[in-house]
Amino acid sequence: MSGYEKQFLITGVSSGFGLAFAQAALEKGHKVVGTVRTDEAAVRFENLAPGRALTVNLDVADVAALEPIVTDIERSVGPVDVLINNAGYGHEGTMEESPIEEMRRQFEANVFGAVAMMKAVLPFMRRRRTGHIINITSMGGFITMPGIAYYCGSKFALEGISEVLAKEVKDFGISVTAVAPGSFRTDWAGRSMVRSGRSIADYDALFDPIRRAREEKNGKQAGDPRKAAAAVMALVEAEKPPVHLLLGADALSLVRDRLKSLSAEIDAWEDLTLSTDFAEA
Repeated sequence: MSGYEKQFLITGVSSGFGLAFAQAALEKGHKVVGTVRTDEAAVRFENLAPGRALTVNLDVADVAALEPIVTDIERSVGPVDVLINNAGYGHEGTMEESPIEEMRRQFEANVFGAVAMMKAVLPFMRRRRTGHIINITSMGGFITMPGIAYYCGSKFALEGISEVLAKEVKDFGISVTAVAPGSFRTDWAGRSMVRSGRSIADYDALFDPIRRAREEKNGKQAGDPRKAAAAVMALVEAEKPPVHLLLGADALSLVRDRLKSLSAEIDAWEDLTLSTDFAEA
């Protein structure tokens, strides 16, 4: 009998949400394999719980490397019961001013990397008829604001992919949950944020105050990563976890407002919507 309940595979455990999720799982006696980018980060993480905190060095954007690594984890460490796709970053900049290469990199990390991880664990989970995939998205996967088009696009994509996958694997005993945090005290708006340069004065009045407010708010957000981690542990323990979960009062308020606005817009344009069907004979 193993000395832990579940084995987690968590991407991006060096800091922020990933580290908080890993610490919470370790505190509950689970085993955690975390992905890191440096040897120094690996040593720090493995010292959290020697023998139960393990690491693999990888970049989730290197999608070709993920399947062999997951296969090796399954064979040499043990079965992955819970995958938490956490690795990713934020991009800030108006769409017109942001190079298309920045969008490609954003999607490689936030979408393609997460999908490749899911594809790597699914054959094992499907054969065992059990498993839980948790994708960390964002309230930016439901709502939008000027200046983070690429980020919101990546999170909208991951929300949609998560929902589809949940329908595809539910009969195999596999749960899929997209967790959408609001503003939390992580590095997202600080050193983890990639910011495109400014060059078009027309956007100054709209965008400059948004960038300034985000920088000033960094480190003062209402969300507590440790409480987010506790919520994720509750998800893992739930008999029937949800497909979507918002985290934080701001996420709840803003997403509810957006859904009301969307519903009102649909109602306002209902006649035009219905005008496109063939007329009944």
